[in-house]
Amino acid sequence: MSSLTITEFADRVNENMAAIWREYLKQQTGEFYKVKVTLPQLAILELLYKSGELTMSDMARSMNVTTAAMTGIIDRLVREGYVDRTHVPNDRRVIEVKLTQKGGKIIKYVIDHKRNMTTRVFSALSNAERENYLSILTRIREGLGKNGTVPINTK
Repeated sequence: MSSLTITEFADRVNENMAAIWREYLKQQTGEFYKVKVTLPQLAILELLYKSGELTMSDMARSMNVTTAAMTGIIDRLVREGYVDRTHVPNDRRVIEVKLTQKGGKIIKYVIDHKRNMTTRVFSALSNAERENYLSILTRIREGLGKNGTVPINTK
């Protein structure tokens, strides 16, 4: 590969990430339709699966949406039987949400499908390439979590 300027590199990365994300979503969308879950609903189910019971405020903050928007998403998930919503006994203003058995079954199915797809895609790479890719992703994620920049290796 020829030497790219940082701007050219950024453009190439953005093009590839967008193409990968589109294809990934296209392949996943069929699974979402099978379980009748939208992407925002899926994100909430996965958050609850990983975190356990959460308050509406915590979920809204985590998803970077208003509590009103979160209420709409949760209303639909409650109607479908995927989550339960309860008031905290000593503070009725606080509402906690947790997965139902049905919601847990759905999210496990989707997580398994995502894992199988990722396994299939990355099986074309060597173990060393997968480890290198994961190391780079981890550094980027850690950098974004701190101040939006990733430490540059100057060697």
